[in-house]
Amino acid sequence: MATLLFTRSRTLLRLHNHLLFLLPIGSRSPPFLNHCSNSHFLPSFLLSSLRYESTKAHPQLEDLQHHHHQVIDFPGGKVGFTSEMRFISDTSHIRVPCYRVLDDDGELVKPTNQVQVSKELAVRMHSEMVTLQTMDSIFYELQRQGRISFYLTTSGEEAVNIASAAALSSHDVILPQYREPGVLLWRGFTLQQFAHQCFGNTNDFGKGRQMPIHYGSNKHNYFTVSSPIATQLPQAVGAAYSLKMDGKSACAVTFCGDGSTSEGDFHAAMNFAAVMEAPVVFICRNNGWAISTPVEEQFRSDGIVVKGQAYGIWSIRVDGNDALAVYSAVHTAREIAIKEQRPVLIEALTYRVGHHSTSDDSTKYRSTGEIEYWKMERNPVNRFKRWVERNGWWSEKDELELRSSVRKQLMHAIQVAEKAQKPPLEDMFTDVYDKLSSNLEEQERDLRKTIEKHPKDYPSDVPF
Repeated sequence: MATLLFTRSRTLLRLHNHLLFLLPIGSRSPPFLNHCSNSHFLPSFLLSSLRYESTKAHPQLEDLQHHHHQVIDFPGGKVGFTSEMRFISDTSHIRVPCYRVLDDDGELVKPTNQVQVSKELAVRMHSEMVTLQTMDSIFYELQRQGRISFYLTTSGEEAVNIASAAALSSHDVILPQYREPGVLLWRGFTLQQFAHQCFGNTNDFGKGRQMPIHYGSNKHNYFTVSSPIATQLPQAVGAAYSLKMDGKSACAVTFCGDGSTSEGDFHAAMNFAAVMEAPVVFICRNNGWAISTPVEEQFRSDGIVVKGQAYGIWSIRVDGNDALAVYSAVHTAREIAIKEQRPVLIEALTYRVGHHSTSDDSTKYRSTGEIEYWKMERNPVNRFKRWVERNGWWSEKDELELRSSVRKQLMHAIQVAEKAQKPPLEDMFTDVYDKLSSNLEEQERDLRKTIEKHPKDYPSDVPF
């Protein structure tokens, strides 16, 4: 049984369910944490880089603070003095370990003490991952056929989607990036509703104003997807602070990719959340690529997990292709956010198997061998399926029946959505102001005149 590990520059605290959190200097531990056994590490290209092989980090901040009795009571806390001028190194040569529960073959890593998952929950998690995988495959082909204008898949990241959703409450507010439709699927958004949105018809909640995959639903506490990178992050902190002020037993959860951490909004959100002690969980999908930019060109730090500590936020790195690990990490992070009224950062190491979107060809900047390896050897759906099957909860017959059923449901939903009427022209201008402003009235008049002048250039299926 390992004891708690504390260092001042990189404080690791082991949770009751076997998670390691990276804590800020001087952070207090919550009452529901205790000792636990050794963590297990995830070997992956995401955890190695040539620069770390040559980096010889100097002793960190803890060495500067030992044996110095002279201190100044500076605003924010006491600071010790030293007569030796030494700089804190850029990064440690020892990388933050990655929490996992299942190995690549779907076997439990022992000893393990993860948050337990029941048969019913496990079967549903697998079923929803299969549903998401099937939906992505079919809708992607729809775009290639020219029947919808755009699409973006979650291929390779199904576990981050579904396992995180399973660990949350329906009362928790979700502010997604754009690669989290599985969270909305878990909450009850139907395949028909997904199809309506992608076709932009009158049944689409957004009235056809958004690009495909920009889902949103008030009923499911899921904010509408917004294309600009990282704008949802500070908004999530505001939503979380509102929940705190109202005394709600809920938190805000927001998602982003590794590329988002290069945006100013990411850093503003982290600092805002830490200072205001907002109950928000940041889930960063570090999938190796920000479109065509690899992680080694995105930042010099040890991934994203260490960025939380810099802002005074508890952080953890988790195997994003391990559904049980993601579930345990998010379940515990939610508990911390609500009970302790503090933000938590989760870095999920995963891999974007698909192209960034239908506008991208990822084979131009990465090898097909790399893609194939992650698709076959590190597939999160297959890994979780092996574990469920070993427990006797799932069979190949169940798998075939599910995939056939989901495919039939999707084909029917597409037929219905494709035949549905498009929103009328006037919907382009409504729902912004209570009363239409004069400039919008002018724009609508000008548009109608243009359509009357060039009728062949206007879609015939949109009511004029």
